[in-house]
Amino acid sequence: MTCDPHWTAYIGALLVPTVALLGLLIAYRQWRTAQNKLKLELFEKRLAIYNAATAFISSVMSSGKATDEQLRNLILGTKEAKWILSPNIAKYLDEELYAKGVDLQCLSAELEGVPVSKERSTNVHEQRNIKLWLNDQYRILDEKFAEYLSISH
Repeated sequence: MTCDPHWTAYIGALLVPTVALLGLLIAYRQWRTAQNKLKLELFEKRLAIYNAATAFISSVMSSGKATDEQLRNLILGTKEAKWILSPNIAKYLDEELYAKGVDLQCLSAELEGVPVSKERSTNVHEQRNIKLWLNDQYRILDEKFAEYLSISH
């Protein structure tokens, strides 16, 4: 007479693989949570850089001038771009956006005390062109940051 194993033997045999699968599932979920947390932290840092750039443009557009404080805030707010964004964006922020702000600041300083003349008109037109360029940068910033600020699940 053969003796069939008791049902508890089956459960005992399935218990170890079941616990292993459950442990694997828990580990996977923890890994996914850590990945999502990293994405959120990167998003927040990247958004802060984007906000610093747009705040600079907004303040220049509202005041009509680029002050030392505005330029300082731009540099401080975007200094991490080279580490958490692309080198192209960091170069754009430093060599284009900041440089245009410095150009505008210099032109504003040169304009003080200049009487109405061709030189003054040229200066005013150059400032106008920089301000128009800055206004266009809202769209450019959106395009450059879109890849880094889009949230996908």
